[in-house]
Amino acid sequence: MKPIRFFKPVIFLACLAPLAALAWKAYSGNLGANPIEVITHATGDWTIRFLLITLSVTPLRKLTRQPWLIRFRRMFGLFAFFYGVLHFLTYIWLDKFFNFHEMLTDIAKRRFITVGFTGFLLLIPLALTSTAGWIRRLGGKRWQMLHRLIYFSAIAGVIHYLWLVKADIRKPLQYAAILALLLGYRIFVWLQSRFKSKKPSPLSRPTIEVSEG
Repeated sequence: MKPIRFFKPVIFLACLAPLAALAWKAYSGNLGANPIEVITHATGDWTIRFLLITLSVTPLRKLTRQPWLIRFRRMFGLFAFFYGVLHFLTYIWLDKFFNFHEMLTDIAKRRFITVGFTGFLLLIPLALTSTAGWIRRLGGKRWQMLHRLIYFSAIAGVIHYLWLVKADIRKPLQYAAILALLLGYRIFVWLQSRFKSKKPSPLSRPTIEVSEG
């Protein structure tokens, strides 16, 4: 338990490092000719990265047999939401200057913004119900069902990035490959559990009586 208490603040600070690096670039004037684009891409990248990190906790925990890793999943998920909020704020504040009519037009007409906005909306209920109190209120199964929205949010984020990029699509394809691997692992585990549940146990097999004579 003590190592976990030590690692938590260290990992928390590490999760803030991308924001600190971005703030330092802004302070020192190293954001390039289009600073809004740099901020938008950086916050969007880290939103997807933290979604993938969050989804990787469960497979990593099971494959390495280190159950304590689950204690960091909520932190990673909240940081995905945090960077998603920064990404969204960059769009509505620095890019659109709170021009809601123009934003609604973008959401309706530009498909990469539509799917990106959808992915962000899916993160909101996950962030709001991430506390232990909400787990008790919803119950374990309902809470787990709700938090499977992260799969769809991650898919929407990758599609958003893929549709946004016009030339070099290597990075969104890398994210897509990692996401496919993480979701594929979950599908494999689910199919394996279904197969085991349908397989009759040796004790339930019918016995053949052999008559003497």
